[in-house]
Amino acid sequence: MMTASAVPLDQSLNLAWVLIAGFLVMFMQAGFAMLETGFTRAKNATNTMAMNLIIYPIGIIGFWLTGYAFMMGGVREWPSLGTAEIGHHELTVMIGGHPFGIIGLSKFALASISHDPASLAMFVFALVFMDTAATIPTGAMAERWRFIAFFIYGFFMSMFLYPLYGNWVWGGGWLSQLGVNLGVGHGHVDFAGSSVVHMTGGVTALAGAIVLGPRIGKFRRDGAIGALPGHNLPMAV
Repeated sequence: MMTASAVPLDQSLNLAWVLIAGFLVMFMQAGFAMLETGFTRAKNATNTMAMNLIIYPIGIIGFWLTGYAFMMGGVREWPSLGTAEIGHHELTVMIGGHPFGIIGLSKFALASISHDPASLAMFVFALVFMDTAATIPTGAMAERWRFIAFFIYGFFMSMFLYPLYGNWVWGGGWLSQLGVNLGVGHGHVDFAGSSVVHMTGGVTALAGAIVLGPRIGKFRRDGAIGALPGHNLPMAV
């Protein structure tokens, strides 16, 4: 007769809270979709809403394939969630006798952690933050990029760009190690994603807006700024 091993209450509560918090962040997607769609013109509303919806499945696939591995592949365990030590590997470079993590190199497609509930919960938690960062540029570039470019961007963001910086800060990478290796305070500490999520999404949005330029009709021939009112302000609010 098999008996289930007891899980400490604090670890069970931590695991439940991680999942609840992740599900709450997931609903930010609805807010982004309504805000961006409401502030665009009616002719582009369907396109804008579709991008906000499609970025999620694109992000899930990309983050599952390589994103989580690049970001958290060097993390050994999640002790507060009750996980045991799991296989991990981080690409590091030695500078001045100190190791600096660059990118994770394990847990691709979740193959090595599919049996670990704590790791799967952290995958969900990291995933929703990644998709939040990936959604920010959809508003900055609304009404003026093609779906094929959007698909390419979605996979690049979820598979490499966001995970790379996420590894440096949240995955034990070189920015988080500045305190240990060089005595620079506690290293780079990002409590809730101000840089990993919002700066990454914001800088990406700025780069895209610069490349694409303003929306058609934003500036008149004489250089004056033209009004581009949204088609549904209650939706945006």
